[in-house]
Amino acid sequence: MSRTLISACPPAPSRPLLAPSRALAALGVGGLLLSGCGSDPVPAEGSGADLRGKLPASIRAAGVLRIGSYLNYVPVDFKTPDGRPAGLDPDLADALAGYLGLRAEFVDMPFDQLTPAVQTKQVDLAMSAVIDTRQRQTGTDDEGRQVDPGVDFVDYFMSGTSIVVKAGNPAGVNTLDSLCGHTVAVQRGTLQDAIMGRQTVACAKLAKPLQLHSLTNDDQALTEVGNGTAVAGLNDYPVAVYNTTAPERGGRFQLTSGHFVQSGPYGITLGKENTRLRDVLARTLDQLLRNGTYDKVLTKWNIGPGAVSSAIVNGGL
Repeated sequence: MSRTLISACPPAPSRPLLAPSRALAALGVGGLLLSGCGSDPVPAEGSGADLRGKLPASIRAAGVLRIGSYLNYVPVDFKTPDGRPAGLDPDLADALAGYLGLRAEFVDMPFDQLTPAVQTKQVDLAMSAVIDTRQRQTGTDDEGRQVDPGVDFVDYFMSGTSIVVKAGNPAGVNTLDSLCGHTVAVQRGTLQDAIMGRQTVACAKLAKPLQLHSLTNDDQALTEVGNGTAVAGLNDYPVAVYNTTAPERGGRFQLTSGHFVQSGPYGITLGKENTRLRDVLARTLDQLLRNGTYDKVLTKWNIGPGAVSSAIVNGGL
């Protein structure tokens, strides 16, 4: 499949813009390629130059970091109305690439294709609110069976899973067990999908079956919550906050009063063999933490509580 390169970047919006829902074609070796919208990279100096010298030679020669992302998850990864990548991940990726004298290019693809794309080297890495878990690191399923080669992570943000319900919480749900006997909508292939898959087993043991709707994207899941088809959806905390506070959502949703269902770090996702790039990105993230760039990105998107204090490799459980 051919790629379209989009390179002109508009001024950054002052607040997150709601990305319109769109059907994404299944991707083989291609996708929609978009450049990051930070300033053009300049030759790295000091620590940046040292770290650039440790990059894989192919990336230094190309001058580009190719990043897989599902750009439909406000405010972490999304597109502005004119199709430009925006959010926590694009901004942080621009900063990481720029520090190394590179340019970030985003390949927009469905979430469940990100890990295969990294493992088959269609992209250099993925940044798309991917939760670092031990199963993803080892490529195993709930029964410990090997299902893929696994991936490595550089952890850059702490998140948690929250339950989102229709305003007023008409079904009175607050915990996972209170979802038993109801229908829940989630985005397919996410940690939330896995959590609810396990919960269907728990609910069956309580003789209160849970109906799980695993949908293509989060907007579809939220629509089901809004129209009453599902009583709840599960989101990463930054997205849950956006869905319950943004004017675009019209006050139609609220968070339940329960604590996080499960916490975990977002991780830059890399192939197991790509240790050189992994370690350079970890050290670069530490530099951005020290020089204040990282905090500026989180402040821009109003998600400062998820800040990490240092880059950790494979810190998920």
